[in-house]
Amino acid sequence: MPPKPGVIPLGPLRLGDVLSGAFATVGRYGKQLFGVGAAAYGGALAVVLAAAAIAYSAVADHLDRILALGADDSPRTEDWVPLVIAFGSVAVVGLIAVVISTALMYTAVPAVLQEAVLGRPATFPAVWRRAWNRMPAVIGTVVLTWLIAMVPLLLAWVGLLAVVIAMVSTDSGGAQIAVLLIGVLGTLATAPLATWLWVKFSLAPSAVVFENQGPIAAMRRSSRLVRGSWWRTFGITLLAGAMAAVASYLIQIPFSLLGMFSGVLGSTALGDDPNPASVIVAMSGYVLSLLLGQLVSQLVVATFPPLVAGLLYVDRRIRTENLGPVLAEAAAVPPQYMA
Repeated sequence: MPPKPGVIPLGPLRLGDVLSGAFATVGRYGKQLFGVGAAAYGGALAVVLAAAAIAYSAVADHLDRILALGADDSPRTEDWVPLVIAFGSVAVVGLIAVVISTALMYTAVPAVLQEAVLGRPATFPAVWRRAWNRMPAVIGTVVLTWLIAMVPLLLAWVGLLAVVIAMVSTDSGGAQIAVLLIGVLGTLATAPLATWLWVKFSLAPSAVVFENQGPIAAMRRSSRLVRGSWWRTFGITLLAGAMAAVASYLIQIPFSLLGMFSGVLGSTALGDDPNPASVIVAMSGYVLSLLLGQLVSQLVVATFPPLVAGLLYVDRRIRTENLGPVLAEAAAVPPQYMA
């Protein structure tokens, strides 16, 4: 039997070892993991809400004029353009905030897992510093992975666009059906390649943290580790994602019910012709409940699948590089237990 100083035995991992190791890490290091997640996603939510409040205050007059228009009236350009710019800016801020917070979690999880595998303590400040220092490399890795994985789909849709232009120019019959059919077939034909590329580089964030690799080196490392075990990596990763999705859905149900109840109570206080500010106040309880449910569920989605990916990374190194004895020595396991 391989030694088990931490959350997993230091030998080749079975599916049960991977899942139980992920759950054990959450149980033992939940404060550190969810603390970083709450700080990251809570901070992102605060930034987005602040940006939305600033945007609303800047264009409130334009919004009032547009909402006051009749059914046959058209909004003026000087009213709707500022709205598009303001809330488009909020969307960009939100995207940047989500990318940074998600990258922090992708970095914090392997940082915690490094200690969890060896059975050592991990403090919140140490995990936060480690996550923040490696975050740029993780962002580069994730962005490059998605760009590479999306190339086949993009090529398919470029081809579809060319077909659409050709059909429109010739005005051929049945063009809409043909375009839909080509789009479906193109997506189905390229989706397997995109999935293969995504799984091929799925261990790269763990390599960034465990080995202090840069984005390109980490992706090469992931490619080598996944080689010969693509289907196993794909299956376990898919299972972890499905488990996290189900848990996320179940978590959001009570928050949605609470939000609906709050929304009904708020709507009863509205008059016959409410202004936008009163509508926002009345629905604030509903929106906040949904945001809180989304925040809690996001912590699960952002924690469990990366934990499984990190354990798969450790497993592949144990199987291909005999990492087990090295980890046992780092965990100060007595020699008699390393046989």
